[in-house]
Amino acid sequence: MASPLSSRSPSPRLTALACTAVSAVLVVLVTAGWDPLLGLDARVTSALHRTAHAEPGWTRFNRVLTDWVWDPWTMRALLLVTVVWLLVRGASRLALWVACAAVAGTVLQQGLKALLDRDRPRWPRPVDSADFAALPSGHAMTAALTFGLLLWLVRLRAARRAVRLAVLWVGVVSVAGVGFTRVYLGVHWPTDVLTGWLLGIAVAAATAALWHRRTACPPWPGGRRPE
Repeated sequence: MASPLSSRSPSPRLTALACTAVSAVLVVLVTAGWDPLLGLDARVTSALHRTAHAEPGWTRFNRVLTDWVWDPWTMRALLLVTVVWLLVRGASRLALWVACAAVAGTVLQQGLKALLDRDRPRWPRPVDSADFAALPSGHAMTAALTFGLLLWLVRLRAARRAVRLAVLWVGVVSVAGVGFTRVYLGVHWPTDVLTGWLLGIAVAAATAALWHRRTACPPWPGGRRPE
């Protein structure tokens, strides 16, 4: 059985194209008002919102996670630390590449929010609040982009297997966890989160694909450490 970190993983280009295509389909269905999808959104969000009122302690814990641990600014700070580390290691081009990917992801996220202008869920007694439009979820997209870039970097830099596994599983927990908090707290629909995940992965994968095309090196270079 192949490891999730093996070189047989899908290419960054194919990953970017697939995630972009699926997210585009979701956006079209949401903006077209496809009832089965919107109905599922409403049922899931309503059920979780009822639980949020019934479990105030769990709700407070989720607010700490979403507002501090997995907040988009926390994720951006993590990427900033990564950029600084790359600069210290002499990988200035790679540092610039990562910084540009982070900026591009933020611009895409905010542009789509403004363009689509989807309403967030509305409640008589909200347990949390959020500003601006709902689609895509900024928390979900930023987390997926951040850990997508980190996974690419630890593979590109041929980090030890323990480091790669740690980044993988912290990323899985963080990306899934922040998506859950946004729906549980009633500030996003599930499709906002799913679209955010897909777009974050798409931007990270496109960043990797363009880097490897530009530097003319294979996607997973093993021990090679391009600067």
